[in-house]
Amino acid sequence: MLNNINPGELFTPEQVLENRGRVAIFIDGSNLFYAALQLGIEIDYTKLLCRLTAGSRLLRSFFYTGVDRTNEKQQGFLLWMRRNGYRVIAKDLVQLPDGSKKANLDVEIAVDMMALVGSYDTAVLVSGDGDLAYAVDSVSYRGVRVEVVSLRAMTSDSLINVADRYIDLEMIKEDIQKTPRSPNYTYRPLSGMSLIDGQIIEDS
Repeated sequence: MLNNINPGELFTPEQVLENRGRVAIFIDGSNLFYAALQLGIEIDYTKLLCRLTAGSRLLRSFFYTGVDRTNEKQQGFLLWMRRNGYRVIAKDLVQLPDGSKKANLDVEIAVDMMALVGSYDTAVLVSGDGDLAYAVDSVSYRGVRVEVVSLRAMTSDSLINVADRYIDLEMIKEDIQKTPRSPNYTYRPLSGMSLIDGQIIEDS
C-alpha cells in the first residue's frame, strides 16, 4: 500500500533506507578512534556492526588499521575483531624521519571499495578523510549507494558532497558506545599521536 507516501514521492525515506541491498562496510580504524575520543565514548564494535548493518544483508565488514606488532593489547583487540565479524586489514607503522610513526590505509580502502563493486549494493564508509572522496565518487558512478559515517567536525565537505547519505556519529553515539559491562576490547591505534582541537597531531 502507498498510503504513507506524499504526492510526488515514489518511496518514503524509510523505504529508501530499507532498500539497501547487500551492504559492505569499510572502517578507517584510526579515524573512528579519534572521533570517539572527541565524543568522549568508547566504541562497542558488536553494537557498531549491528547499527551499520541495520538489518540489511552484510557482505563483509572491513577494519583498516596501522599496527605495532609488539603491542600485545592491540594484537588481542585485532584477534577479537577477526572473531567477531570483521575482516581486519593491518599495515605496519612506518617510522618517519621526524621520529613519528604512521600508517596510511587510504589506498587499501579505495582499492577494496572498487574491487568489490558488483558484489555489494551499498557501501558504508566510516571515515571523514577527504582523500577518499574520489573513490566514493567512482563507485557511485558504477551503481553503488554510499553512506558516510563520521564525526562532522572531522569530516571533509568533499566527502559529504559525493555521498548519498551522511550520518554524524554524534547522532548515533548512544547506539554504538560501550556500557561499563560490555565484554569488548579498547582500541588504541597509534601511541605516538594525540588529538588537539579536532586535529590529529603526530608526536615525535
